[in-house]
Amino acid sequence: MPDELNLSNLQPAAPRRDRKRIGRGLGSGKGRYSGRGIKGQKARSGSAKMRPGFEGGQMPIYMRLGKQRGATSKDAMPIGPFRTATVPVNVRDLERFDAGTEVTPESLVEAGILKNTRTDVKILGQGELTKKLSVTAHAFSASARAKIEQAGGSVTFLRGEPVPKKKKRAAKPKLAEPEAAEPAEPEAEAAEEADV
Repeated sequence: MPDELNLSNLQPAAPRRDRKRIGRGLGSGKGRYSGRGIKGQKARSGSAKMRPGFEGGQMPIYMRLGKQRGATSKDAMPIGPFRTATVPVNVRDLERFDAGTEVTPESLVEAGILKNTRTDVKILGQGELTKKLSVTAHAFSASARAKIEQAGGSVTFLRGEPVPKKKKRAAKPKLAEPEAAEPAEPEAEAAEEADV
């Protein structure tokens, strides 16, 4: 390399080589088939870019297997309206707030616990809480609610407190009751006594 670089003595660090132009006849140095072998899928362009799950045109396994029914199935596309996403926040993360603070999704974003308020927030019960806080969120686990209230705080549901669903019991088959003998009519009884 020269001591002083300028436009007149610039040159590549390594010698530049043109790429080998395959598929240009027997004189190209790559032979008759240009390194691709005889005809077939791997001789075609794009053969190295098969998508995941492609089985060569055969019916793929994810289409041969049965799907679960219902809009909320993980196989259902698009995902059904009853599936919701929540961001978990544990009670140990609330320990950084001062006592008496009102904790909301917006204050969680300001504290750096959440990225944004576009997703519902659920408070979970991992860790301990020693401060009295008023926590407002979309959902609370039972343990988180107990720990917040045990520390003297309160919980507020943004969409109202959820009502527990009643479990459906299987209907028991009713046993056929024996039919009671109908009492004889008084006129018939009187006629029988008269015959005697």
